[in-house]
Amino acid sequence: MHKRAVWELEENLYAQSYEVVVMSRIGRKPVAIPNGVKVELRDGFIEVAGPKGKLSRSLPSGIRVRIEGNEIFVERESEEKKIKALHGLTRALISNMVTGVTEGFTKSLDIVGVGYRAELLGKDTLKLSLGYSKPVEFSLPQGISATVEERGTRVLIHGIDKELVGETAARIRRLRPPDSYKGKGIRYTGEILKLKPGKAGAKK
Repeated sequence: MHKRAVWELEENLYAQSYEVVVMSRIGRKPVAIPNGVKVELRDGFIEVAGPKGKLSRSLPSGIRVRIEGNEIFVERESEEKKIKALHGLTRALISNMVTGVTEGFTKSLDIVGVGYRAELLGKDTLKLSLGYSKPVEFSLPQGISATVEERGTRVLIHGIDKELVGETAARIRRLRPPDSYKGKGIRYTGEILKLKPGKAGAKK
């Protein structure tokens, strides 16, 4: 095997091992249950309810969850690499559930381009003018809300499910990804784009 290929293989194995170790360490930390939050375990599911709503999730095989006082403990049943990774992942997901029902999550998108803007129709539809022949209407999934700011050039996606908030924002971004030259389109707020030089710039 070529030396470079060996190095890349070793780097990948190291990265995977490091990720498993990190996730395993995360899994050992208990998740605090704030006041006003109720957590229940039933039939392989965990349910978390709080001021902003309720979330439930199935627990993977090989992972145990128990509640003691005002803390949630996530434990693994073996030292297998896959189970170690699931250990930390499950703990992180449960922590997100607790944060979601108490504080919620928000993802911000910026709309860049002359005439590009967003408008909220009712409570569950975004009307987006993105340079196409007609505006695009995007229906928000259940459990997701949106607000429009900065004269229609910023859209905030809100929800208690972190994964659903992120997925919804990604779907909206895909409606008009930033172009490679001027950056026109939809981007995450604070996203750094690597723009290509235009034809004039390329000739210099």
